[in-house]
Amino acid sequence: MGDKIIEVKGLRTSFFTDEGEIPAVDDVDFHINEGEILGVVGESGCGKSVTSLSIMGLVPTPPGKIVGGEIVFNGENLVHFSEKRMRQIRGNDIAMIFQEPMTSLNPLFTIGDQMVEGIKIHMKWDKKKARARAIEIMKRVGLPRAEELMNDYPHQLSGGMRQRVMIAMAMACNPKLLIADEPTTALDVTIQSQILKLMKKLNDEMNTAIMLITHDLGVVAQICERVVVMYAGKIVEEGKVSSIFKNPKHPYTKGLLKSVPDIRNKNERLYSIPGNVPKPGSIKQGCRFAERCEYAFDSCFINNPELYNVDDNGHRVRCFLQVGEEESNHDTTFTTSP
Repeated sequence: MGDKIIEVKGLRTSFFTDEGEIPAVDDVDFHINEGEILGVVGESGCGKSVTSLSIMGLVPTPPGKIVGGEIVFNGENLVHFSEKRMRQIRGNDIAMIFQEPMTSLNPLFTIGDQMVEGIKIHMKWDKKKARARAIEIMKRVGLPRAEELMNDYPHQLSGGMRQRVMIAMAMACNPKLLIADEPTTALDVTIQSQILKLMKKLNDEMNTAIMLITHDLGVVAQICERVVVMYAGKIVEEGKVSSIFKNPKHPYTKGLLKSVPDIRNKNERLYSIPGNVPKPGSIKQGCRFAERCEYAFDSCFINNPELYNVDDNGHRVRCFLQVGEEESNHDTTFTTSP
């Protein structure tokens, strides 16, 4: 595993409304190594996409703003970069694939125009050289008749082909980090598998680090090396995929894994975690999962747990069930999750 390509430290991103400051991402810490695929999972509204937009400098301002923390990329803090400097970073060093390719591609311009424009801006190449690079990378992502597709408009392509175009655009300038925000959500399962294999192939061949945002734990198990579990704007568990899938510690992670359908039990009712993700900013004290947690005790509603180390391999969990009597202020000692 290579050195850290990006390190997020104490990131806090809020939205300012008539109701006051609403924290969407609250004190988030994680890193991604060179050539690594990191999965970020959680229910909708947990802060996954806002975290990625914060890294890209794309949080809509107003009403959003990064109010604290650092995003260290190549030794520099992106939080302090101007918009002009961030435009040089985006697409060149850090690229992003958004959820819905149809809304990310401009319907008024051909695929070729949109591919070539980005390459010309970031690589400082002329149109002929940029076009050749566009065709090359489109072939590399498995798009048939790449030369002809350059003259097509987005509506003429299938969903899977549009997503491949988005990946080609993102990889055209050989970024060091690729952020993929639920890149397979709008695709059928066959195309999903193809896209995931493609991303893994590009990761292997180009050593591009990938931050894969998803709610699908099957996707994480398939291609990720480490996983970060987010809930209500905070990281609640982090570690190697193998460790967390075999031995999840946080009740929320256990609930997510339990919610995955099991083909061996076709007649059983699907499990779901009781309740809903709380509205950002609505919980002022205590663990944010306490209201939905079957193991919660008094301290969980009063104190906010830290990320505790489970082992020496980077497995961390934000839960009082991992600490003893003195730290949890509870009359029973909890050392491991039930």
